[in-house]
Amino acid sequence: MGAGVIQNDVKHGRRKRRGRARPMSEINVTPFVDVMLVLLIIFMVSAPLLTVGVPVELPKTAAAALPSEQEEPLTITLTADGLILIQTTETAAEEFIPKLRAIAAERTDDKVFLRADGSVPYERVAQVMGALNAGGFSSIGLVTDADGPRFDGQGG
Repeated sequence: MGAGVIQNDVKHGRRKRRGRARPMSEINVTPFVDVMLVLLIIFMVSAPLLTVGVPVELPKTAAAALPSEQEEPLTITLTADGLILIQTTETAAEEFIPKLRAIAAERTDDKVFLRADGSVPYERVAQVMGALNAGGFSSIGLVTDADGPRFDGQGG
């Protein structure tokens, strides 16, 4: 893959005679570099597409984002069709509190983020918040989209 041939011109006697072709001992790394650059570009383009999320229509508020934490935050999602997801895993309502207790036993932080679709009734959101508290999570943050309506007449 890239080995070439070097020609030797050697004079023997009266006439000029070409010597035997000997293999070039240097490796041509250009094709290798080309392949590596193409792979790098493929991984750079595809890496952002690998993040998996659950599509939820979050309500819009004027609240600012919370500062980032060291440990990956636990995220609970309530979808419009009534599903409860822990991170991205669908969980039945009767298994929700036992799973939360098991997760709380392994974590150092009791912070949890609750994402609820805007069409989910407030009663259901409050029930899930009560279950989170019963499961050992006392610090619950509600996730919303930014640039929502403000009550000072400034926002949309």
